[in-house]
Amino acid sequence: MDRRKMSEVPSLTQREQEILQLIWNGLKNREIGDRLHISVKTVEAHRANMMKKFRVSNTAQLLKTAFEGHLIHLRRLSS
Repeated sequence: MDRRKMSEVPSLTQREQEILQLIWNGLKNREIGDRLHISVKTVEAHRANMMKKFRVSNTAQLLKTAFEGHLIHLRRLSS
């Protein structure tokens, strides 16, 4: 998201936000589908839509761009 303004951060649906956070947490498509009670194909479709919105070509870029746009955050692990 080089030099993009916050106003240029794509808006995500609630479901896309949920899936993005679960990707960030390291879950695989099957695990996300099981947790949200949706098919793997639906998870893949949401991921593809987010990648298109962010104009990126892989999951690493998706997460980097979402992090830079403050859509996902680091969480402190409890000791």
